[in-house]
Formats: sequence, structure tokens, C-alpha cells
Amino acid sequence: MSRYFNNVLLALVWAALTGSFTIANIVFGLLLGSLALYLVREQLEPRRGRRRAGRILSLAVLFIKELILSGWRVARLVTSPRMDLRPGIFAYPLKVSSDFEITLLANLITLTPGTLSVEVSDDRRTLFVHAIDCSDVEKTVHEIRDGFERKIEEAFN
Repeated sequence: MSRYFNNVLLALVWAALTGSFTIANIVFGLLLGSLALYLVREQLEPRRGRRRAGRILSLAVLFIKELILSGWRVARLVTSPRMDLRPGIFAYPLKVSSDFEITLLANLITLTPGTLSVEVSDDRRTLFVHAIDCSDVEKTVHEIRDGFERKIEEAFN
């Protein structure tokens, strides 16, 4: 049952991201969701179905919140008269270890305005992130660790 719930949730997220809630687009979202769920089927074992679904939903809500807040911050930065930006790349020490979790974290960071995942180290312990404003790297690392990474660990461990 949770697989169907996850597929419907992915289809609705697809429709929201594309901005089109037509029947054809939702069906296409269902097909994309089915493919995505098939690709990560080992990660989504049915052992903790409802709790896991709730935690995945919590991660999705956090992502939408961060998407809005980061978009607002970037808009303020680029429209300010002084445009006091300090772009740079910083090393983010990873706590997550599986390829799926690292990929998910890197994609969430990339999809958030103002940040871009650049590379994962060969030992898979460090993620290099480009940020539009690196004036307080420790704060950014703390926000990622207590936000996306913690939610990913909760949902998939």
C-alpha cells in the first residue's frame, strides 16, 4: 500500500513542479514515479511502511520550505544595491553513507537556490558544495546537517 502512496505523492510533486495538473501530466507523473520507485526498490523495503512514508513526507515538506526560503534569500541578495556576495566552494563532511542517500542529499542541495553540489570525494565522506554566499560556512554546514541530512537519515535508516 505504501508503494502506491509513494507513487501518488511523487506524481503530485511532479505536477506541482511542472505547474500542470492535467490528467495527462499526472499520468506521466505516475509513470515517472513508478520508474523512480523501481530504481530505489531496495531502499524502500516494506518493513517500516507507514512511519517511513511519514518521514519521507516530512523530508518533502522540509524541501519545499527550504526551496521557498532559499529562493527568497537569493532574490534579496541579487536585488540588493550593493550585492555583497561571497561565492565559494566548501567541503561538507557527510554522515550519510549509501549511494542513494548521498545522491539524494546532493540533489536536494542542488535544487535549493543558491547552492550547487559539485563533487563527492573518492572516499564518499565529503561533498563539495558551491554556495552563492560563503560568508558563514559553519552556519550553512549546520543547516544542511540539521535539515536535509537528518531527515534523510530518519527516512531511510
